[in-house]
Amino acid sequence: MTDSVKNNSQKDNINKAAKPQDGNQEAELQDRLLRLGAEFENYRKRVQREREDLIKYAGESFILELLHIVDNFERAFQAADKTQDFKVLHQGVEMILKEVENFLKEKGVKKMATVGSQFDPHKHEAIENVVSNDRPENIIVEELQPGYELNGKVIRPARVKISKKEAK
Repeated sequence: MTDSVKNNSQKDNINKAAKPQDGNQEAELQDRLLRLGAEFENYRKRVQREREDLIKYAGESFILELLHIVDNFERAFQAADKTQDFKVLHQGVEMILKEVENFLKEKGVKKMATVGSQFDPHKHEAIENVVSNDRPENIIVEELQPGYELNGKVIRPARVKISKKEAK
């Protein structure tokens, strides 16, 4: 059988199935159509609700992990209040900073290395030009605020000072 004959045969079968034989079948098809429409509408509403919930609670696990760090800050301040020792507070905050850095690393956040590298406007924000004849132009000489990448994408550019040759 050729393709055109198969297609015509399939069209005839579809047309026969679509044409009701009597009023009872027409009512059944109408009822089925209404039910399918209602099922689809319920499905659409459920998917929309699930999407809203996903957006609403997407940060829940992130926040739970962050709360652990907040608890450690509270403990550090309580310990410092009891001892009135700045050294204890300093050690506690230093430990928490390391915990935050590890947390960010686990989430794919990486601090960008800047000093001594070539200025890149996609990764760095030049805050100041520093005249320097002993360095090539557009080399970062100081970092004012670190920049960060999330899985290779810059999420915050580093704020830096860059070298410039003296104008003659």
